[in-house]
Amino acid sequence: MRLLVVGGGGREHAIIWKLGQSALKHEIFCAPGNGGISEIAECVNIAADDISGLLKFAMDKNIDFTIVGPEVPLALGIVDEFKKEGLSIFGPDKNGARLEGSKAYAKQLMEEYGIPTARCAVFHRYEEALEYVRAGSFPVVIKADELAQGKGVTICGSFEEADGVLKELMINKIFGEGETVVIEEFLTGPEVSVLAFCDGNALVPMVSAQDHKRAFDGDAGPNTGGMGTFSPSRYYTKEAEEACRKTIFEPTLKALKDRGGYQGVIFFGLMLTKDGPKVIEYNCRFGDPETQVVLPRLKGDLLEIFIACSEGRLNELDIRWEDNAAACVIMASGGYPGKYEKGIPIAGLAEAANEKDVMVFHAGTKNINGEILTDGGRVLGVAGWGKSLDSAIEKAYEAVDLIKFKDVHYRRDIGRR
Repeated sequence: MRLLVVGGGGREHAIIWKLGQSALKHEIFCAPGNGGISEIAECVNIAADDISGLLKFAMDKNIDFTIVGPEVPLALGIVDEFKKEGLSIFGPDKNGARLEGSKAYAKQLMEEYGIPTARCAVFHRYEEALEYVRAGSFPVVIKADELAQGKGVTICGSFEEADGVLKELMINKIFGEGETVVIEEFLTGPEVSVLAFCDGNALVPMVSAQDHKRAFDGDAGPNTGGMGTFSPSRYYTKEAEEACRKTIFEPTLKALKDRGGYQGVIFFGLMLTKDGPKVIEYNCRFGDPETQVVLPRLKGDLLEIFIACSEGRLNELDIRWEDNAAACVIMASGGYPGKYEKGIPIAGLAEAANEKDVMVFHAGTKNINGEILTDGGRVLGVAGWGKSLDSAIEKAYEAVDLIKFKDVHYRRDIGRR
């Protein structure tokens, strides 16, 4: 088989790494890829949101199966365009991708099907949104309706802070042309991420994970795309899992079936509140960096699962997981999530690669004449796994200590909070 993986981050590196363990013989292309991916797949200089370019490449190269990593091409309808040409592809269509592409749409779906979530209101005008927060209590959560690369959510502790966020989103439109915002009540409790395979008729949850969004230790600083993660969550008990199945997973599957079906991965961002689990957000794809700790724990053949999902026969598979744990530490460029320098040489990658039960997933790197340089905010995801969560965390940090580049920044409390 000839495979095409769309994307160029740590998530896509993890997917391709796992695909490399498949018993099915295949050749992998990745568009656009990155420095680490270039060592295990053929990278193609086509942007992930260049739908027409990706379609032409897939047809010219006789690609048998395509896997879409990021949310943007899904929201743009890459699955619809590929299927029009009779090409097999893994991921939800444009309608299904609205689950992530519009926070307001997702909230309406949850309300209609009784799926527990935070109370909220949707606004299209700045003045009306401002009056709503003026009359409310704090803290309050303000979300951009559209895609925002994991940075469209702000917890506001005061009216002045909320006013500034609303101006940025609705007047300055920092995340696009949309003016819609969702304003939610502030929930408390442990956050848990659960990804699930879905073929339109069946939904199979993966093992749980827990992300660290804030830039600095102690959950301080601005939100990022994710500074590290671990699996399993310390809080996702059998009781919590059963409650999620009954009140969230099964109703979500029914809602999506009623609305035209869904094939791909659903990311459930959950909060385990004193009133039970509630949905914070849905994503329409693998999470990043959650993928880097979930896939190393998968026992089965990932390619077989992808194909079964796309063919509506997920129930035929017995998907199992290792009885272990994994942790991933993001090594970022100095200044991230603000301004940062690119093109900095990275040392110690070979030494880290030689560590047992460790994998270094590249997120923002490039390969220039055999030298790996930084090329993004989140540069590397250093993952380790072991019998216990503590041993997995120790493995990851031992490998982190071997890798060096100028102004490197990473949190030192991943999995330890």
